[in-house]
Amino acid sequence: MNNDKSMPLTESAREAFSPSWEGKITRLQTVASTQEEAKRLAEQGAPEGTVVMAEEQTGGRGRMGRKWHSPPGKGIWMSVVLRPELPLSLTPQLTLLAGVAVCRAIREVTGVQAGIKWPNDLLAGGRKICGILLESCLREGGLHYCIAGIGISVNLKPEDYPAELAGVGTSLLIEGGGIPVDRSRLAEAVLHELEYWYAVYMEKGFEPIRRRWEEMSVTLGREILLSASEGKNGGTAVGLDDSGALLLKDASGRVTAVLSGEIEMI
Repeated sequence: MNNDKSMPLTESAREAFSPSWEGKITRLQTVASTQEEAKRLAEQGAPEGTVVMAEEQTGGRGRMGRKWHSPPGKGIWMSVVLRPELPLSLTPQLTLLAGVAVCRAIREVTGVQAGIKWPNDLLAGGRKICGILLESCLREGGLHYCIAGIGISVNLKPEDYPAELAGVGTSLLIEGGGIPVDRSRLAEAVLHELEYWYAVYMEKGFEPIRRRWEEMSVTLGREILLSASEGKNGGTAVGLDDSGALLLKDASGRVTAVLSGEIEMI
């Protein structure tokens, strides 16, 4: 990465951006997990930008091994192979980058004002509409590839959700007043945004991503309860630092950087 200013960040530049990833899109009917299928292809040498999409996942998962509800024909369940030349310590920034890309695509295609909850969820109406899972593979002491998994609940109806997700999850159909969303158009927009912001990131670094993330965040300015390996902590989310860590300001005014954990917005 460098800080070259040659790549403009205007809306017209984003719309005119010409994708150059060489990876192909593999479309499957039913698969246990698009993450696992994308990993298999990556191990076989699949190039950057290789995409695996499925109509249904029987074993879809999110962070910390949680099951991801992926019913047939209702959502966008996909994984993308990335081969960034980055130190492992910077890969969490790719999760934030993916959040920016997906959020922009959803807003543009559907009009639903989704927002980003740190670190990897998108919410609409206060409920979860999308989850992002980034997994990395190391080889010979360095980063070999990353798999960015994206699950978007597109055309699910309330009755499509199991009881444990009632009131927690929502869909673009629900939040858009019952209007079905063209999944193919949305998937195309997500991939366009993902490749564009990835190119921006590789050329200009994290700062442009950080700014866009903060603009679309539903976490900043909120009182949150953080659950991490060190225990629980509370405070106000005030921004991201240069690494992508969440800045949490406690009652005394002290600001700490949070690298990982689960947050609950109070």
